[in-house]
Amino acid sequence: MPVCPQGHDSADDEFCDVCGLAFEQAAPASVAERPAARPCPSCGAQLDGRFCEGCGADSLAAPVAVPAEPEPVAQTAAWSVVVSADERYFRAVKAEGGPDADPIQFPPFCPERRFRLAGAQIAIGRRSHTRGITPDIDLTGPPEDIGVSRLHALLVPADEGWSVVDMNSANGTYLNYSRDGLKPNTPRPLAEGDRIHLGAWTTLTLHRE
Repeated sequence: MPVCPQGHDSADDEFCDVCGLAFEQAAPASVAERPAARPCPSCGAQLDGRFCEGCGADSLAAPVAVPAEPEPVAQTAAWSVVVSADERYFRAVKAEGGPDADPIQFPPFCPERRFRLAGAQIAIGRRSHTRGITPDIDLTGPPEDIGVSRLHALLVPADEGWSVVDMNSANGTYLNYSRDGLKPNTPRPLAEGDRIHLGAWTTLTLHRE
């Protein structure tokens, strides 16, 4: 039973039955205690409580520091290869090929192509959809040097430069007009200006930029 400021017991909770004084009405707890709206520190949605209904973030948790992105490491040197049709190499192949080399013709037009070298390895060859081979340096024509295997060779980083690896290709991989083929599956270090010969007339020349 409510008691008025004068100490009277009253059955009415708004006005005292004895003296008629009004009782003081406290503001509803839901209004008086409602916190001011604030955004979620994680996603920005308006919070109705401690945990965000949008992303589940705890608004009372200490913010997590986001690590700074590392500074990019500058390359000491940039390397590339230029692919071209090499008539000198073609004549050497024809000279030692015998009658079987007669149908092979040097292409009348073959524009040079430059490929920048980057990554853990660079595959050289001719793409094959049926075998799922997509070389980084794709020597599929035109013009087509059919003496280049689908996966003919790799270029792999070595110290400050690159090495070439023959992938047990059908016709071998050669350097600087030598007709002594490279040992398969064995990296061979390269120097600037080295020429890698594949197929009947394809040459890749290494350049340091």
